[in-house]
Amino acid sequence: MLAGVDLILHAGDVGDPAILDGLEAVAPVRAVFGNVDGPGVRSRRPETERFEAGRLNFWMTHIAGRPGRWQRGIGKRLAEEGPPDVFVCGHSHILQIERVAALGDMLFLNPGAAGRHGRHQQKTCVRLHLDDGRATDADVIHLDE
Repeated sequence: MLAGVDLILHAGDVGDPAILDGLEAVAPVRAVFGNVDGPGVRSRRPETERFEAGRLNFWMTHIAGRPGRWQRGIGKRLAEEGPPDVFVCGHSHILQIERVAALGDMLFLNPGAAGRHGRHQQKTCVRLHLDDGRATDADVIHLDE
């Protein structure tokens, strides 16, 4: 499932730090800690991270809300700092992929959840395809299948 990827993003609630080790054995990892993560993950990962990959600007944090219903000052920060090309968050564990025209066609992405904890019905992750500085496709991968 992850074979051949160039970069793995994890939007928090990692749980066991060994999960990061396993992911890092496959490809470079960018991850933030989530509200359920203990010191083993928090000592290794930031709460929020902005970075460039594939000529795109990414912003990743665990708790953000969603377009139109931002939490924790995210709307204000988007206005002040400018929107990224791709905004990745977790927390709700609800899969959501949405282009936000009001924020410069920003791609909002919550990949759902790959673990067993939470209210989600299916375990999911998303494979994001980048081409020439643009996110072209976001394939939902159902992990229970």
